[in-house]
Amino acid sequence: MKYFTYLLILLFSLKTTNSMAQNDIMILKLEYGEVEIELYPEKAPNHVKRFKELADSGKYDGVVFHRVIDGFMAQTGDVKYGNSNNADYNLSLAGTGGSDLPNLKSEFTDIAHTRGILSAARSADPDSANSQFFICFDSAPHLDRQYSAFGKVIKGMDFVDMIKKGNPNSGAVDDPDKIISLKSK
Repeated sequence: MKYFTYLLILLFSLKTTNSMAQNDIMILKLEYGEVEIELYPEKAPNHVKRFKELADSGKYDGVVFHRVIDGFMAQTGDVKYGNSNNADYNLSLAGTGGSDLPNLKSEFTDIAHTRGILSAARSADPDSANSQFFICFDSAPHLDRQYSAFGKVIKGMDFVDMIKKGNPNSGAVDDPDKIISLKSK
């Protein structure tokens, strides 16, 4: 009987752990294919919570990659001016807006900004992240402990690499790619 009880506890804990892990996986659909992103709530709980809230409510669907610098990163997430499905869409203002929610306090961690890292975009104020985020194409150690990294692409980085690149100086993109959908797995 004792063995049976231990077995049930083990099976329950494995199922719970697996379902909790599933809750921290996001699917980003691009024109080129699906990208799987693992989130790190233990490292940046508030950024993960905000990201999931906006994603699962459909706020990121249709948002353009307004700033993309080859060899550096692809930035998106302006749900106010960057959402091509909304009346407020304005490519010249994309990157200046956010959500109606308050800005987030920084959650700097030991996560290095390496290829595939998902991190919060912000202004010069470390506590100004809101809805915008970026995905690193390559290592960017100058961002470490300066920006709130909160996830990583674990599958489909080749699709992220295909996102249209912008002007080499500013990263501004004419006719940018957009997020088709972004949801929890």
